[in-house]
Amino acid sequence: MMNNMGIKENGEIEREKREELEQGKKDDHGGGNNHLEGSRRLQPWTQQITVRGIVASVILGCIYSIIAMKLNLTTGMTPNMNVSAALLAFVFMRTWTKMLQKSGISSVPFTRHENTMIQTCSVACYSIAIGGGYGSYLLGLNKKTYELAGGSSSPGTYKEPGVGWMMGYSFLVCFIGLFVLIPLRKVLIVDYKLIFPSGMATGVLINGFHSQGDDMAKKQVKGFSKYFSASFLWGFFQWFFTGKEGDCGFAQFPTFGLKAWKNTFYFDFSMTYVGTGMICPHIVNLSLLFGAVVSWGIMWPLIGTKKGDWFPTGLPESSMKSLNGYKAFISIALILGDGLYNFVKILCITSMNVRGRFKTNNLNPVIEKKVSEEEQRMNENFIRETIPMSIGGIGYIIFAIIAVIAIPYMFHEVKWYYVIVAYIFAPSLAFCNAYGAGLTDFNMAYNYGKIGLFMMAALAGKDDGVVAGMAGCGLVKSVVSVSCILMHDLKTGQLTLTSPRTMLLSQAIGTAIGCIVSPLSFFLFYKAFDIGNPNGEYKAPYAIIYRNLAILGVQGFSALPKHCLQLCYGFFAFAVAINMIKDVLPKKIGKWMPLPICMAVPFLVGGYFAIDMCIGSLVVFVWHKVNPKEVDSMVPAVASGLICGEGMWTLPASVLALAKINPPICMEFLTS
Repeated sequence: MMNNMGIKENGEIEREKREELEQGKKDDHGGGNNHLEGSRRLQPWTQQITVRGIVASVILGCIYSIIAMKLNLTTGMTPNMNVSAALLAFVFMRTWTKMLQKSGISSVPFTRHENTMIQTCSVACYSIAIGGGYGSYLLGLNKKTYELAGGSSSPGTYKEPGVGWMMGYSFLVCFIGLFVLIPLRKVLIVDYKLIFPSGMATGVLINGFHSQGDDMAKKQVKGFSKYFSASFLWGFFQWFFTGKEGDCGFAQFPTFGLKAWKNTFYFDFSMTYVGTGMICPHIVNLSLLFGAVVSWGIMWPLIGTKKGDWFPTGLPESSMKSLNGYKAFISIALILGDGLYNFVKILCITSMNVRGRFKTNNLNPVIEKKVSEEEQRMNENFIRETIPMSIGGIGYIIFAIIAVIAIPYMFHEVKWYYVIVAYIFAPSLAFCNAYGAGLTDFNMAYNYGKIGLFMMAALAGKDDGVVAGMAGCGLVKSVVSVSCILMHDLKTGQLTLTSPRTMLLSQAIGTAIGCIVSPLSFFLFYKAFDIGNPNGEYKAPYAIIYRNLAILGVQGFSALPKHCLQLCYGFFAFAVAINMIKDVLPKKIGKWMPLPICMAVPFLVGGYFAIDMCIGSLVVFVWHKVNPKEVDSMVPAVASGLICGEGMWTLPASVLALAKINPPICMEFLTS
């Protein structure tokens, strides 16, 4: 979900970085002539995809899939790691080629095209782990979530996770998204000149990596290696003190006292979330902390005093008719309020731009500017490497036919004509989403997915609606999301002069790898840890959220506990109002308004990870004050090292858990 959180803020920050990098390139290389000269020596697209590049993509994709899966199953917060992936691709390949040169072995030079190919492939791989539903609508189908949502007293049934059906489902719903916008790639990127800020920022950064010189590259490699090692060893050290899962270790250190610890306010020494906080904009981290204070600091203690009045005393806290119901549904209200406002806003921006284009007969939705020589060369290269329109149409139809046959076989609740209806509307939804993302950097795929969820849940009825809604959510969301990611990557390829054919094939390879790696990494966690336990480390909050969204689609407001509807109205209105205030106020003031969709996460999870991420923000803030010259170049390297180090320790920790090898010590903190 992090890709939907603070995206606009991410885009603004990335645009600022892009301007700084472009200015630096002008100073160092005579206004970008080095890049222009490189365009005259372009490799054929078949040489831009290399065996070593695919191997590096598989390694990076697997690493990031494991990290993304852990983030998905703990808090559901996943940062945009595109820049991190581009940096690691550069670091790994540059180090590898240098080692070969020192050994006297000749190797092909590492180019920006290969860097772009590796970044695209690895991002496509771990995007399946983030957006494939493993921590949300697919996990929400399992028995544990079914019981948490009310069990037999709630509508619907359950379907236990399985490697086979999850892998097949991912292939079906994700691959079709690669084909839907192929015929419109030139229209969106060259004719409309859409910015696609994340894709543009990544392209500028890759160009910067290959023109910054060896000194900065060595510094980034050293910084990544140092913090990767420290984070991995710290994870290893912490493991010895976690004798009982969820109760022991530094992750349960009562930093601010035991009372604050009981209300989830403590620093859990997670280098993963400190690194994540370094990557995310400050407003995202502050919004998380604000949400934690509002919920765990004020609301839940107050609602807890109403036990016996608002909800029965005999129910466990995890019941949807107890305190957990308020946590789940109020967070849903914030998410829906924020999502609906931004959904309408992006649709308005899109429709106004399209309408203006038709009125003026101008294909460009931004102010018409004289095309520079360099931009003209980039456009010529982008158009010259054509992708036949027939590939898009034939590919979409073939995968749609397979899905119409296979999806009802996997989920008998989903009728074949539901799938046809979904895929009839999906191309227009994908275009709207890609157009909006190109203007604002806001990928609304999850909101389109929720529309699909509500529609299918309502169509299927009480008995089949919950399962049909969650399965149908993936049909719509995956097409819209994958097609939007491809457009961002094509924008990156345009800036780095990488062939669109290379980008499409790299995305396809990465998607195929992700559809295999993601279910396997999910089951590594699912078998080794207690996934979905609301009191454990792996809470998987979005599983219960999506199941309750489907229940709402079937039952309506009768599913809510006492007075919960009124509270939901209030927080829904708050989410809409805060977004309106943010847009009306001057930019300097509006940028400090909290993000409701970020506030919603700690309502269910707690405040501990928000504290971790705010510490990451504090590190970056101090670093900017102490050494502003190197911070933009070094923060991605250091943050990536922290995230990857502890993330990689998760792999041996999972193996030890599967082998029933438990830590020797349980470090607990008790009142005296």
